[in-house]
Amino acid sequence: MAKEKELSFEENLEQLEEIVKQLESGSVPLDNAIEEFTKAMKLAKKCDESLKNAEEAITKLVNESGEVKDFKVEE
Repeated sequence: MAKEKELSFEENLEQLEEIVKQLESGSVPLDNAIEEFTKAMKLAKKCDESLKNAEEAITKLVNESGEVKDFKVEE
């Protein structure tokens, strides 16, 4: 079985937005709406994970000695 290609954050978000538009239109039959809602929740989870990973990555700095330190804005 071939492994599915991982979609980018932008691609996942685009699919999520399309599903939301369909569901908001009210033209999706109930059975399909439940299926689409389930897909939307999975996409939302993937987007959330991507955002958390990005946030974690940008809040870390590597100092001159190669040590990873948390990024803090000095006031």
